[in-house]
Amino acid sequence: MKKPVIAIDGYSSTGKSSISKIIAQKLGIIHLDTGALYRGVTWFALQNCLNDDGSINLQSLFSSFDEIELEFKNDNGELVLFLNHIDISKAIRTNEVSENVSFVAKQKEVRDFLLQSQRSLAEKGGIIMDGRDIGTVVLPNADYKFFLTASIDERTKRRYQELISLGIESNERQVKENLIIRDKIDSEREIAPLKQADDAIVIDNTSISKEETIESILSYIKNI
Repeated sequence: MKKPVIAIDGYSSTGKSSISKIIAQKLGIIHLDTGALYRGVTWFALQNCLNDDGSINLQSLFSSFDEIELEFKNDNGELVLFLNHIDISKAIRTNEVSENVSFVAKQKEVRDFLLQSQRSLAEKGGIIMDGRDIGTVVLPNADYKFFLTASIDERTKRRYQELISLGIESNERQVKENLIIRDKIDSEREIAPLKQADDAIVIDNTSISKEETIESILSYIKNI
């Protein structure tokens, strides 16, 4: 029996990736953090495709796609993102990447570049994919779709704590402003905006724990 394809969308810092990772372990399926792919492209652009004023040169980025090889490797059960055979899993979590990723991710050329690779990974089933447009664009025929949301203050607290745990210097006001800006860009972009699929199950985890969110999602997934 083919294992399920599960799509989890939602706002930044609702725990999409860490929750998806645990569900994947519990169900014996693969977890793919699509946000990491967009962060990987953004990191590449910041290293290689800048204008004189420090902004990203999109045409330079688009013409460099054939130089970008992104792959996840299994490291003791953890999927680690490599760009051109270099581990960038920590580098993509910096504030600089966070401040630029929504701008890069809204570009049609970037989304098209990553779309087919995401779909091909899901063809055999047995995958949980998280992002912002998985249930609406990437995997519209997913067996299960969920949409995670939480208050801006709760998401700010979670994101700030994540950065501190990674040893990345930050402050809560800056984190909150960044999240608000990203929400606006992601929700209003013309190409594949962040939105809930019509058939997605919405879970607001502002006041419930990660464990409770996981149990809620698993309760919907039958016949595994």
